[in-house]
Amino acid sequence: MGAKGGGKSRGVEGPTLAGCNGRCKSVRGFHSTNVTAATFVSVIDEQWLLILVQVPAQPSRHRVAVWRELRRIGAVPLSPGTWVLPAHPAFDEGLARAAALVAKGDGSWTLVDAAPRDAGADTFRSAFEDARLEEWNEFTADCGKFEQEIAKEISREKFTFAELEEEEQSLERLRRWYRELKSRDVLHLPQAAVASEHLARCAEALEGYASLVYEATLPQ
Repeated sequence: MGAKGGGKSRGVEGPTLAGCNGRCKSVRGFHSTNVTAATFVSVIDEQWLLILVQVPAQPSRHRVAVWRELRRIGAVPLSPGTWVLPAHPAFDEGLARAAALVAKGDGSWTLVDAAPRDAGADTFRSAFEDARLEEWNEFTADCGKFEQEIAKEISREKFTFAELEEEEQSLERLRRWYRELKSRDVLHLPQAAVASEHLARCAEALEGYASLVYEATLPQ
């Protein structure tokens, strides 16, 4: 993208990404020190990162690995080979991993700092926000299922340590999932706070169930 498009491609600044071996076309450097509230708003509201990536179709495992990594860090596909992210240091490590995977598959990788004009910023924001909302909604739905499962075991009076351990593992999975989603919540969506409340209720439900298990199985 040239000056007319409001964006520019940037070369490597700082440490070379592991695994690139010179095959990454362009890698953006982001200096994250002293990020104030003002600069945070500027980055999120005005600056976006376009990820231009091409990986040979065969063997397919390389394309799949890159796709999974970009999805994992929260990148949103705009068109084949083009993804978008807010320009924020929270994504730097994931971008480095994705770049290394592209290099491993003999692909090309270019990052472009973009400041879209007119409705472009709204397009980028809507795409990223919709993806995050879908994830938060899925998370809160699973929290509801967890609470229902606890209620079912209580109604059946299934107070066993084996069941308690299984439910503890389920809660830990929810906690890991929440941390993962929160790590890319750079827009600070209100759904994140709602999800946190749901997770807290899950923990309370499990604590209550654990008390019933101990009362039913331990000698008085």
